[in-house]
Amino acid sequence: QVQLVESGGGLVQAGGSRRLSCAASGRTISGYTMGWFRQAPGKEREFVAVISRSGGSTKYADSVKGRFTISRENAKNTVYLQMNSLKPEDTAVYYCAANTHFLMYTDPARFGSWGQGTQVTVSP
Repeated sequence: QVQLVESGGGLVQAGGSRRLSCAASGRTISGYTMGWFRQAPGKEREFVAVISRSGGSTKYADSVKGRFTISRENAKNTVYLQMNSLKPEDTAVYYCAANTHFLMYTDPARFGSWGQGTQVTVSP
């Protein structure tokens, strides 16, 4: 169905900023709830942020609230994750995901489409 490709990852110093992008193809994202998740080595995939279909509502994990911002431009079929005040514990592979349901689930099992992920490394 919808294909997702993340970009924007890389190495950044603690306290710095980075913006991730998620480009979709095959389907328009206007009908999807979109989310960002991350997975560090040896840990399970965890919720980061989710945004409603029209972008009117957002939800964040406590660990990133106040530092990260999720947004979307449906006309460009793209979702973003602005990351500020980065910490070493933010180091992980970040994944973009799409949920066909309108409810803003935070469980990764509810998301059926996933990108390949982009590595974000925060040095101390």
